Amino acid sequence: MVQCGACRTARAALKRPKTGDMICKECFFAVFEKEVHCTIVDNHLFDRGERVAIGASGGKDSTVLAHLLTLLNKRYDYGLDLFLLSIDEGITGYRDDSLETVKRNQEQYGVPLKILSYKELYDWSMDDIVSQIGLRNNCTFCGVFRRQALDRGAALLKADKIVTGHNADDIAETVLMNLLRGDTPRLARCVDIMTGNKGSLPRCKPFKYTYEKEIVMYAYFKKLDYFSTECIYSPNAYRGFAREFLKDLERVRPIAILDIIHAGETFTITKDEAQKQRTLSKCVRCGYLSSQKYCKACVLLDRLNRGLPRVALALEGETAEDAATHSKIQTQTTSDFSDLDSENLAAEKEYKRGVIVAQQQSSGGVAAVATSATSKKAPRRANRRRKGQPTATPTTNNNTTTDTTTDTHQQPPLQAENEF
Repeated sequence: MVQCGACRTARAALKRPKTGDMICKECFFAVFEKEVHCTIVDNHLFDRGERVAIGASGGKDSTVLAHLLTLLNKRYDYGLDLFLLSIDEGITGYRDDSLETVKRNQEQYGVPLKILSYKELYDWSMDDIVSQIGLRNNCTFCGVFRRQALDRGAALLKADKIVTGHNADDIAETVLMNLLRGDTPRLARCVDIMTGNKGSLPRCKPFKYTYEKEIVMYAYFKKLDYFSTECIYSPNAYRGFAREFLKDLERVRPIAILDIIHAGETFTITKDEAQKQRTLSKCVRCGYLSSQKYCKACVLLDRLNRGLPRVALALEGETAEDAATHSKIQTQTTSDFSDLDSENLAAEKEYKRGVIVAQQQSSGGVAAVATSATSKKAPRRANRRRKGQPTATPTTNNNTTTDTTTDTHQQPPLQAENEF
């Protein structure tokens, strides 16, 4: 029998992925909870009396987070007012099932629950969006909308902070993704344990140094109620490639996850790069924080609603003057909003022309046009023959006529990854 390396009495039940120590279940629970508590205290994540929104999806991370925060809040007397905040993206067969888990968590932990949906905020669900844009780049839309939806829900409930279940694996993956993309601004701040504390609602990550495998083990041995199915729209996400690479590193060297995080913490931005970073202001359309004239959510919504007077995203607690402004924006058409994206509008027009040409080619439309043009040139050729002038003839090869006078290039479709 292998003894627990901590208490030296009980039988070891698992090997910790983070340290490699053989440990029993009770000692694992104690060490796991103590590490999260130390992370909270050492980084001063909360102040007594704060209202804290727990981002709850029903998955393992958010379920363990809700369980631990309610437990530690009572054990160490944090004095926090906790509640669950869930976002319904509108993914049939995935989010509707996971929300049932969240509702059970509400009863199990005795904390209030608020659910906001994309449909009520943006008048679009992810099922609707995917039906329009396909499976490629749908995570771009979902990520932008979900982040803003969490902020709006927390502001609606007058929360002081949002806490999310991002773990060490998630943060290390983000470091790798930003490094591969050369995204210097995000690379510098993606390892922060608290973000958004400069003008926006702060977001905390108590699981910053907690391994995903240990979260799964804690949920399993504690028999917590969580939803384990992966999003049906995420298999093609760019993050998946970074995750596979990170798992390969972890097999060879488990401490590699923390090493990547620590490396990200040591990155510094040069003065030249710092000058390039835009200062945050408010979106002129919805009032959400943005480094551009329009926030990314409004840009994406405009592309979804092109030509349709859809939803105006008004902030909670706006003044009567702001409400009137947002109401006016709500009735704007594409022509009123064309300054947002004029270059992309032109590109879309070129793309549509290419599609029309392709459709004509497939249906024989171009052949009909070519035949019509040839018939108009026929009298001239006849006149040239009468006058003894040379006649231009099409080039033939293996009984196939090749028209070398026209070369129609189809414009490639717009790439959302490059635009946003």
